[in-house]
Amino acid sequence: MEIQQYREVYSSQLKEDILPFWLKYGLDRVHGGIYTCVDRDGTLMDGTKSVWFQGRGAFSFAYAYNNIEKRQEWLDASKHIIAFLEAHCFDKDGRMFFEVMADGTPLRKRRYIFSESFAAIAFAEYAKASGDREYAEKAVRLFKKMQEWLSTPGILEPKYLPVMDCIGHSPTMIMLGVAGVISDVSDDPALAEQVRTSFDLIKNKLYKPEYRTLLEVVNRDGTMIDSCMGRTINPGHCIETAWFLMEAAALFPQLSIAEEMKEFGLTILDDALVWGWDEEYGGIINFKDAKGFPHQDYSQDMKFWWPQTEAIIALLYAYKLTGDRKYLDWHKKVHDWTYAHFPDKEYGEWYGYLHRDGTVAQPAKGNIFKGPFHIPRMLVKASLLCDEISKQ
Repeated sequence: MEIQQYREVYSSQLKEDILPFWLKYGLDRVHGGIYTCVDRDGTLMDGTKSVWFQGRGAFSFAYAYNNIEKRQEWLDASKHIIAFLEAHCFDKDGRMFFEVMADGTPLRKRRYIFSESFAAIAFAEYAKASGDREYAEKAVRLFKKMQEWLSTPGILEPKYLPVMDCIGHSPTMIMLGVAGVISDVSDDPALAEQVRTSFDLIKNKLYKPEYRTLLEVVNRDGTMIDSCMGRTINPGHCIETAWFLMEAAALFPQLSIAEEMKEFGLTILDDALVWGWDEEYGGIINFKDAKGFPHQDYSQDMKFWWPQTEAIIALLYAYKLTGDRKYLDWHKKVHDWTYAHFPDKEYGEWYGYLHRDGTVAQPAKGNIFKGPFHIPRMLVKASLLCDEISKQ
């Protein structure tokens, strides 16, 4: 009964609040694509379009269509955004922009492969929703390009000069997650290969057992970079990686590392809750220093929306896999705090940025980095996990 009540909360909020908000205020009916820079009540603040969210938004609508309800407006929205993405968001070199103007005029690129990552999952999820196999093939082709760019020195501008040759948590984690999404529409061997590669880097280089955490960046040989940057712990990223590993274990059972990935995902989750949960005020904070020094980021003790959503998914996943009541108790703790502070009861959707004590830092519903992705992905995935737990 408890699980079914959570399921109803997640499903109804997706259908009655989150996706309607973005259909009404986000979709650009003139130029195509989706806006995300909107104020608390949905008023457009800035016509600049996040390329991340052209992929993320298209994915979210298709993901809901595939798993919650076959609403034509969701499929149409995904198609609408993908059309803009394909028409305006790729540069001549095959890489993608980071920001474009309302009409698609390019504004800037960044060194990361995140725009491409979100386009790839959008293509894959839309392929499943529409039945158009061409988009499954596009997803795989883009994924393989990303693998090439990440593994070939000189294609992507390095974050630091050669004196500091690094491995980053973010691209390692994202490639693991993208492989999982695409595996639903393709059995290309490159996907399993990436899962092996990401898991090796996560377990043997990024994870530091002496600190019981994943670090955001390490030297190429896996040693700690003993600086403020090198000691950074991002609990939200750790929790996201944890459920990506649990999911990869289920999606790639043929791999000899499947059981190990599941168990290591649980370990990472347990560790991240210790580092990330604020015992005084509740909620999951942004950053910690592995050695206990003050973290240099000004938002280090704020509560952002997305780590809470990742924790809700990860804790339900952990409970499903283990049946250990501690994960259901943790889920209740995170769920209750999140739903007491983030949803906007007057205008709908969620606030994104809270002070440490849970008060609203700024009320806008979206920007270049916040829009229809983490929340709808959580609402869909949590609904599915609740169903699976109930069946068990």
